[in-house]
Amino acid sequence: MPTTLISGGSRGLGLALVERLLARGDAVATFSRSGSPALDALAAAHADRLLTARADAADSAAIRSFVEQVAARFGRIDHCVANAAIAHEGVLAVTSDAAIDDMLAVNLKGSIVLVRECVRQMLVQASPSHPVAPSHPVGPSLRDGLSSPPVAPVGPSLRDGQSVAEQQTYTPSITVISSVVASRGSPGLAVYAATKAGLEGFARNLARELGPRGIRVNAVAPGFLETELSASLSDENRARIARRTALGRLGQPADVVGAVEFLTSPAASFITGQVIAVDGGA
Repeated sequence: MPTTLISGGSRGLGLALVERLLARGDAVATFSRSGSPALDALAAAHADRLLTARADAADSAAIRSFVEQVAARFGRIDHCVANAAIAHEGVLAVTSDAAIDDMLAVNLKGSIVLVRECVRQMLVQASPSHPVAPSHPVGPSLRDGLSSPPVAPVGPSLRDGQSVAEQQTYTPSITVISSVVASRGSPGLAVYAATKAGLEGFARNLARELGPRGIRVNAVAPGFLETELSASLSDENRARIARRTALGRLGQPADVVGAVEFLTSPAASFITGQVIAVDGGA
């Protein structure tokens, strides 16, 4: 049973991810500033596999403490999904220092700190994808002239419900949630776009850094979604976004969760350093 940590899991895309990965069979941990009745209901229904906490994504000490709780509760962290974000809409000329600081602290620094703490845990825990071969044969010594029999690799046993094939292709992963505005822009979201573009650069570089250690790093860039994060968009902007999207609508959280589920699965074991757009053809 893999353990997945998701930031900002109380509503919107984060809540949809918690629901989907619980249904997949993961142990899930999530934190958010305010929580929600929907998340509370999930926690009551999956008390053995869902850990929740109230924490601010801009608070580095709180993030560090939560990652430690997750590792203590479930014994490991296999996947980290940095999803927590805030957006303040407004043209740059009238954007306050406080709004800029908020978006940088939560969207960029908060995600980087969360990933750093999860990576530290991943680097010290045993990885089923990298079994350690014994330094000498296990069992009776070989007689002269006989070839060595196959030696089973030494490493963690199979996790519950995981097949041998899945264990062989398993790799821990980091997924950061970016946005289509990072590459394509949108009036009134310049600072938000800057934080998301920073996350994409962070993911590409970290993939190079952690690849030799068997940890994959990718980004998912949703288009505009029908969530509380986009609730501040004006009717004019919402209509403009729908018009320029090939599928003619804003997305739903359910449209995006499949990409994250895929990137945290054995099927994506050879995918790293990528930014995957899920934007309806925006």
